Amino acid sequence: MRYYAIGDIHGQLDMLRRAHDRIAADRAACGDSDAPVVHLGDFNDRGPDTAGVIQALMDGIADGLPWWVLKGNHDRMFAGFMGDHSHQDPKLWHELTWLHPRLGGVETLASYGVEGASHRPILDVHLEAADAVPDAHIEFLNSLPLYHETEELIFVHAGIRPGVPMNRQTEHDLVWIRDGFLEDDTDHGKLVVHGHTALEQPTHFGNRIDLDSGAGYFRPLTAVVFEGRDCWILTERGRVPLPSPC
Repeated sequence: MRYYAIGDIHGQLDMLRRAHDRIAADRAACGDSDAPVVHLGDFNDRGPDTAGVIQALMDGIADGLPWWVLKGNHDRMFAGFMGDHSHQDPKLWHELTWLHPRLGGVETLASYGVEGASHRPILDVHLEAADAVPDAHIEFLNSLPLYHETEELIFVHAGIRPGVPMNRQTEHDLVWIRDGFLEDDTDHGKLVVHGHTALEQPTHFGNRIDLDSGAGYFRPLTAVVFEGRDCWILTERGRVPLPSPC
């Protein structure tokens, strides 16, 4: 079965639209309008239009499009802040909060009209955000699944804990893991397709593929197509193979 996947979006609505356009062109070329599209999480932070990205994803699902939308760590941080202004994600260093410049929460709130969050009292920011951010957006983020599994692929935001069955993986690992996963070169049984760790370009490591090409840092957003375990990057001129190094 054919599957499409899109890496970390990070508030880049225009890039997301162009990624969907590339997928639509490939679908038309294949005569396959029903192949699912998996979005690998991190829809908010850093980019200019988190509000637009989340609404576009919600609208696509409401329209019955065959989309899977998975939870990332930034999605969890945003929802956590909206639930409690003092929320601290347990996987964050203590000196970091969601509104730290490194993480991009300020840009997310600005997309909803909440300006200057980095230098205002946190309670004032939280109260304004509670009025500005639609409850439906936060309910959507909280409801997202953590992974999607096919006969040959595991789609997930950050990665998996090697050797642990999928039904025993923790949310912390699935949305945050790096250590213990990125350096592991053993066969996971299925090809793991993930984002979370930004690279200069999508990269095939043999047992996993990293699709986070740095859209959150204004580098291109990657869209790919899978046929079995074979992968192609979708460009404006068509498919480019992403071969395994093995």
